Amino acid sequence: MENCSSVVTPLLEKYYLSPMYGLESAIGFIGNLVVVLGYIFCLPAWKSTNVYLFNLSVSDLVFMCTLAWLSYNYAHNLKKFNSSLCVMNRYILHVNLYSSILFMMWVSVDRFLLICHPHRQHILLTLKAAIIISILNWIWVTVQIAPLMFFIIQELERNGRKVCSDFGSMGDPRVTLIYSIVLTITGYVIPLTGLFLASQKMVSVLVKRQEVLGTSFQRPVRIVRIAAIMFLVLYTPLHVTRIVRLASRLPELNLSRCILDYINGAYILSRPFGFAHSVINPVFYFLMTDSFKEALQDKWRKIKRMIMRPS
Repeated sequence: MENCSSVVTPLLEKYYLSPMYGLESAIGFIGNLVVVLGYIFCLPAWKSTNVYLFNLSVSDLVFMCTLAWLSYNYAHNLKKFNSSLCVMNRYILHVNLYSSILFMMWVSVDRFLLICHPHRQHILLTLKAAIIISILNWIWVTVQIAPLMFFIIQELERNGRKVCSDFGSMGDPRVTLIYSIVLTITGYVIPLTGLFLASQKMVSVLVKRQEVLGTSFQRPVRIVRIAAIMFLVLYTPLHVTRIVRLASRLPELNLSRCILDYINGAYILSRPFGFAHSVINPVFYFLMTDSFKEALQDKWRKIKRMIMRPS
């Protein structure tokens, strides 16, 4: 039974992580590439919401490349790799993880302010404010991830640059466990709470407006709630299993090798689901703003007319 750790983790990495990451990167890359190109070439006038969603789509697009690299590594069980590429991969992966929910929180705040100030009179609804907030978001997430980069470099030096360890398997478990809990609260719980609070605030405003105007305004609320539920369902197993994985490595618990491997197996199973948000996010780009959807449809009709035009 003590030899089980030599079987479970490698099998999951090769036959589960590799195909799942490959599938997510293929679908997600196409979806996010369409969105990025659509924003650049099809959308004539940008609003604050478009700034947040564009930043989110660029982050997802780059992230898809890191998933493809991980898929290839796990499929071929590669032990030799560029250590700089390992650090860059982990940086992009975790920055995307926490910037995604943060940008979606700002989208929900933007929708709430737009309902309260339909003529965009609020300062946070201006294009300049959205750009400044986006820059601050990137800085804040980078600060959050900075300790993780330090742990990765330490781990690479410790193992002779032979293993590009995941978050749950690196460093002193006492230190990384505390950091993981803090990161979970600041990078996941607080933005998720912001998403739910924004949806609840929108409900209270829309109910009053519906009583006065006799018209339903539930679409923005449903979209924000769906986004919040998506992050709740996809992110929670990843963060819970990561914390359990780090806690299981504490020497005072003295867990058997097999139990450690089964816990790590649960953590491995949760990771593709946690990263699936980048595949689903493009759907919200079409639902959040009608102008973007209409701009894409208009561009597609023009392309079809050019193709169908006789030479």
